[in-house]
Amino acid sequence: MKIVIASDKFKGTLTGAQVAQAVATGLERSIPGVQTSAVPVADGGEGTVDAALDAGFAPRQVTVTGPTGQPLQASYALKDGVAVIEMAAASGLDVLPEGRKAPLTATSYGTGELIKDALDAGATQIVLGVGGSATTDAGAGMLQALGASFRDASGDELPGGGAVLEHLSTVDLSKLDARLRDTTVLLAADVDNPLTGANGAAQVFGPQKGADEQQVAQLDAALGHFADQVEAQLDNSYRNNPGAGAAGGMGYAAMAVLGATRRRGIDVVLEFTGLEQALQGADAVITGEGSLDSQSLEGKTPIGVSEMAAAHQVPVYGICGRTTLDAETLQKAGFRATVALMDLVDSPEEAMARAAELVVDAAEKLGEQIGADLALKRTAS
Repeated sequence: MKIVIASDKFKGTLTGAQVAQAVATGLERSIPGVQTSAVPVADGGEGTVDAALDAGFAPRQVTVTGPTGQPLQASYALKDGVAVIEMAAASGLDVLPEGRKAPLTATSYGTGELIKDALDAGATQIVLGVGGSATTDAGAGMLQALGASFRDASGDELPGGGAVLEHLSTVDLSKLDARLRDTTVLLAADVDNPLTGANGAAQVFGPQKGADEQQVAQLDAALGHFADQVEAQLDNSYRNNPGAGAAGGMGYAAMAVLGATRRRGIDVVLEFTGLEQALQGADAVITGEGSLDSQSLEGKTPIGVSEMAAAHQVPVYGICGRTTLDAETLQKAGFRATVALMDLVDSPEEAMARAAELVVDAAEKLGEQIGADLALKRTAS
């Protein structure tokens, strides 16, 4: 029997690779001699680089400019001219010094430095995952790191952050790294929001990054002004494109200036991790993430895996830290059975503290269910 394990991380407890190892242990308890194939995956956000490394990509570490200007070490993955970059590694909330948010001044400059290093290393395709950003600067900092110039009325280069974009007077893209013309950029983003307005980057995501009501309005106006100035140079408009508001407007810069194609994060990741190949001849696939909930249904890892498995007629089983979805919803999403760690213990704290051990137990239960389902299928046929 062959079972593919394609799980995302359980945030704060286990990486995708650690989940896969624990699942394999549990399956061996209930299905002696089972053949398992681990394909750790992610949805384009945090964990995407780890998934690429598990798929055979090589790590590259770079000193970059953090979201508030501090130097930090950030890693990305590289293989055969493809670079997998997480914006969060250089410009994310998790790398803010002491967690202090800077909604008006946080810059995406470090993400541009990662892209530049990838170009130096010979990359001709950039996969840019944009979850977890600390910035609302429309990707201006990223573009500056790649050679763009944004000046105020006095001719001074604008410093980092979204608020200063309201002073933008001159846009110069002529010195943008020429190698970008021959580089394919994939924007891995699940967010559909436009750049500005009631559903825009500042209004929807600004408060998560520390912006109060007045700052949200200031940032929204600044993003709109930035788009006005850029579009005057490029003679195109991307501000209302789905995904333009992703990562504080990074989606806008990537699509309008870098010519990026936006795709659902999980679809991009599943391609470079080789899940489709792993599913060949599989009897079942187990997928999951920390919280299997309504957001999962919008294209997170378990749903992407379920869709691909369904296309290959491979039954899907789920494992998660917790789920807020009822049995009918899970069944409609393609899951034959799902085990949540929270159902095995008395508290969330215990579930997190014993996560690896509980995943083993949950996988053992799923193994029993998979065995029973396959036996029933053989009897029916």
